[in-house]
Amino acid sequence: MPKTETLERFIAMVESNQHDLAIETFYTEDATMQENQSPPRVGRDFLVANEKSVLERVASVSSKCIRPVFVDGDLVVIRWVFKFTYKNGTGSEIEELAYQRWNGELIQQEQFFYDPKQMIPK
Repeated sequence: MPKTETLERFIAMVESNQHDLAIETFYTEDATMQENQSPPRVGRDFLVANEKSVLERVASVSSKCIRPVFVDGDLVVIRWVFKFTYKNGTGSEIEELAYQRWNGELIQQEQFFYDPKQMIPK
């Protein structure tokens, strides 16, 4: 079960748009991430590389945690809103729920739930 301070540090790092550093800092070596019902991505190094690839494709991103954050033992649910501005000037706003299973102070497993239509640039 993560300490409240750990969860707040994780949220602050994501809200400061240090997404790749948040993965390096707060995920287990064998962590998984899954988009909706897609197959999970496995391994912290792969997750960091994937996140860096996503961030390289955008001009800017704004990340906001919508509170409250729900914690039940090792399970955490965070509601996020991300606003992306792409390098071609278009943008998108994505609202998602992140369902996390923590192993002590680190995230072991995470699954995101969102409507994929939100990803279409406008």
